[in-house]
Amino acid sequence: MTGETPLIVVMGPTACGKSTVGEALAATLGVPFVDGDALHPETNVAKMAAGVPLDDDDRWPWLDRVGATLDDAADAGGAVVACSALKRAYRDRIRAAAPGASFLELVLTPEEATRRSSSRVDHFMPASLVTSQFGTLEVLAADERGTRVDATLPVTRIVAAAVDALGAGA
Repeated sequence: MTGETPLIVVMGPTACGKSTVGEALAATLGVPFVDGDALHPETNVAKMAAGVPLDDDDRWPWLDRVGATLDDAADAGGAVVACSALKRAYRDRIRAAAPGASFLELVLTPEEATRRSSSRVDHFMPASLVTSQFGTLEVLAADERGTRVDATLPVTRIVAAAVDALGAGA
């Protein structure tokens, strides 16, 4: 990625720290941060808030918006987007719109995700959906552009590891 416009998706299951890490990574790289939750249609947010997992038909329009956001950012100097991108097919959908996208997968256990999501306030995603998130998760494959980092590390260490692994020099 060195010398390229940073188009990075911070991915992983609920409560892994996508927004927190994404904001810090974007600040380090000097590019905008976009929280993928803000790109969901209202129907998706309502469904998740009610404790109902999204299906692929719910996700496709959202993933298209994530891809379009990154594609638009390619001409504007780059961006970091927080998006669960749990399945390879979802990441492929994003890459179809933004071929230069790289992925930073934040890795944690279901138990840690449940602990974190149970302690969150003012978030639409209930802890009851952690199991479905991990049931859907397909880890970043070796042939996909990106890296996996332990989500329990301090944010500064996660960002440093991401910058190093993705070659996204600040």
